[in-house]
Amino acid sequence: MTAYELQRIAPRPVELVLFEASDRLGGKIRTPSFDTRAIGYEAGAAEFYDYEHLGEDPLKALVRELGLPIAPMSGSSVIFRDRLISTSEDVVDVLGPDAAAAYADWHRRAADLMTPTEIYGTDEPRTGVPRWFERGGIAELLSSLNYDARHLLECQIHSDLATEPSRTSIDYGLQNHLMNDPAYMQLYGIVGGNEQLPRALADRIDADVRFGARVIGIGGGTAVPGGPEARSDGFTVMVRSGDATIHERFDAVVVALPHDAVPGVALSPETLAEPMREHWSHHDHPAHYLRITMLFDRPFWRDAMRDSFCMIDAFGGCCLYDESSRCVGLEEGVLGWLLGGEAAVRACSHDDAQLVADALASLPTMLDPKGRRPLEARVHRWRSSVNALPGGTTPWPIDRRHQPANPHRDFHIVGDYLYDSTLNGVHDSATHVAACIAADLAAGRWSRNP
Repeated sequence: MTAYELQRIAPRPVELVLFEASDRLGGKIRTPSFDTRAIGYEAGAAEFYDYEHLGEDPLKALVRELGLPIAPMSGSSVIFRDRLISTSEDVVDVLGPDAAAAYADWHRRAADLMTPTEIYGTDEPRTGVPRWFERGGIAELLSSLNYDARHLLECQIHSDLATEPSRTSIDYGLQNHLMNDPAYMQLYGIVGGNEQLPRALADRIDADVRFGARVIGIGGGTAVPGGPEARSDGFTVMVRSGDATIHERFDAVVVALPHDAVPGVALSPETLAEPMREHWSHHDHPAHYLRITMLFDRPFWRDAMRDSFCMIDAFGGCCLYDESSRCVGLEEGVLGWLLGGEAAVRACSHDDAQLVADALASLPTMLDPKGRRPLEARVHRWRSSVNALPGGTTPWPIDRRHQPANPHRDFHIVGDYLYDSTLNGVHDSATHVAACIAADLAAGRWSRNP
């Protein structure tokens, strides 16, 4: 994304090299296919968030610009104690009038604390909010409810948070509760698979993309005398490719790594290394996902579940996706379980066969009264892959998030964990860094094409 945006807005040509440790581009956006049928499913990032009704939505504009077709997604139901909850009347039927009233009051309070406009503008640090908005706040807010109402709410937000409510802020907790309200946002996927986005970007960038190339160290970036606007003397990037370690020189570096991979890159001098240790520590709030996806001979669950997904009360609160709803005319059915937080951590230690059995056992009887067996099943582990507290307890200003190592102004960071752990956040981060580099180019920071 950063390379694409930089090429699009740069006032003069730049030479780009992308180092990729794996054999593919896309990271957490991954759409593989089953072996027994050529049917794709989302193994990583499941959806995009649509803010278009609230204002500019740069990521959706990019998807359109690339000519990628969009499939709306919806899911407002919860299967709780083997009962389907879709309306306020269902809440009363399942929880009883007192717990239902507490649940409704909590939702109204949540909407008062964070309006659609505020959720749209959560990139910047909020001011004038209570201290309990910080870490642990959402758990404290939930603790005022009786057990039934609290349990239902925790099931609704658990897999979206990818952590436990006690380990995140009220801001992030509210976002993940209110995202189920269409007034706040809608959801969509890309027809044919979300991985089409990084593939389309890769097809359009003029860059030297090197696979199997793991960056193990970055050094340099010392300012050349001449004042704060002077250029740096560049960076040496150390890359391990096969049995060889190579060293290459670059004018600017963009680090676009998952947060947990940042400490794996050795940095020097200390004026670069120390701010990056602080950067990592500030954002060190790992959260976890695990996805179990199964192919069936038909979508037998659609008599009860007609949306793209629903929440179920298994695994502490789990999102159940009808992956086959993305494919028009498909006879087979694909179900995907998204586990989050401690449930995902525990599951990561189990073998695939056990996880498939556990997922089948968790399927509510209202969806599968006959206990059908899958044609094929896949498991994808994403331990520590996302952030439980995006931006940290108190988010830094945007510039500091992306350029933490002053005076190394040509050293940039891009990451979803700097915003909200979403693909929209990745795009916001990438466009910010691309704009910074483009502005330096326009100001004549480099006398040649860098």
